[in-house]
Amino acid sequence: MLTMIWYSFLTKIKNINLIFWPLVFPFVLTTAMYFSIGQIQEADFETVRAAVVSQAEKADETFLLFLDSMEQDSDLLEVEKMPEQDAVYALEKGEISGIFYAGEKPSLTVGGSGFPQTILQMVLESYIEGKETLEDVASYHPEGMDAALASMKSYGDTVEQISLGGRTTDSTAQFFYAMIGMACLYGCFIGYGSAMELQANLTPLAARRCAGPANRMKMILTELLVSFTLHFVNMMILLAYMKYILRLEFSGSFAEMLPVLFLGSMIGVTMGMFITSMGRMGEGMKIGIMVGVSMIMSFMAGLMNGNMKNVIDRSFPVLNRINPAALISDAMYCINVYDSPERYFRDMMLLGGLCVLMAAGTFMIIRRKRYDSI
Repeated sequence: MLTMIWYSFLTKIKNINLIFWPLVFPFVLTTAMYFSIGQIQEADFETVRAAVVSQAEKADETFLLFLDSMEQDSDLLEVEKMPEQDAVYALEKGEISGIFYAGEKPSLTVGGSGFPQTILQMVLESYIEGKETLEDVASYHPEGMDAALASMKSYGDTVEQISLGGRTTDSTAQFFYAMIGMACLYGCFIGYGSAMELQANLTPLAARRCAGPANRMKMILTELLVSFTLHFVNMMILLAYMKYILRLEFSGSFAEMLPVLFLGSMIGVTMGMFITSMGRMGEGMKIGIMVGVSMIMSFMAGLMNGNMKNVIDRSFPVLNRINPAALISDAMYCINVYDSPERYFRDMMLLGGLCVLMAAGTFMIIRRKRYDSI
């Protein structure tokens, strides 16, 4: 069997298609994504400009001090005091994103909706909630006022985005998790080559192998083992490139992510073998089906639209339970963002189940085929 493994390995590494699509293409696409969207969070960041209108005797001086403190402590906010007429004019011209009114009860006026307006609303809500908390403490537990003030001073950044697990998230990371899912599924090209070498009616090499004395079960296991090992190495190289060369925000350790790559590589290879083993379609048709299935699954996992996976989760969640790309992406989230062991193990169990089903289906299809002549 070792001889069979060696020659199967040599056959595969000499096939340019089996090297380019599962290894080279994901590298090229990952690099392109990194330079196009990988730095989008930093590139899109701008200080939010706003005006503040003080309403004479009714002005809330505490709110004005709060805004001054926000402006001094962070580059997030830039506030300028203006007369109301000038502030309205600046808002209409798009020079500012909103107007704070420092009246008896502070309020906010914005000229549209978007990230800057959301930030301004969060600033206002933060002040109102903090003020109400202090008033409650002063009324019911005045002895705790010093502790409450100290707690509010150490409240931290107002708009830091964190997950439920407490880890800071990068809004572009989801695209690269989906990219890993797509790269795993592209192992179908290696599985395709293996299945082509096991069916005598498809290639001359397969005809010679089927005419030989080798046990059919050993042939299938050999092809599966070699194909999986090659693709698993591909995926480890890709992950190392993302984590250590591009330095993407993968907070989990390399070792923690290996089980996801393990099952992801296996499912890509078995999917390719299963599709290639089905029916009597031509080579071009089978490749088209593999590419189409891989890209549709990757799209639903959020590769082209970062919100697509969440949309499907809300409207038709069963699709994400049978979509390997979505399961791989979700497992990567669990390691790097969610810190949710239960969800992670569910994803891994579903991936393992899909692997077993496709491997068993491939074996049953290939094992039962018989040829009148070769």
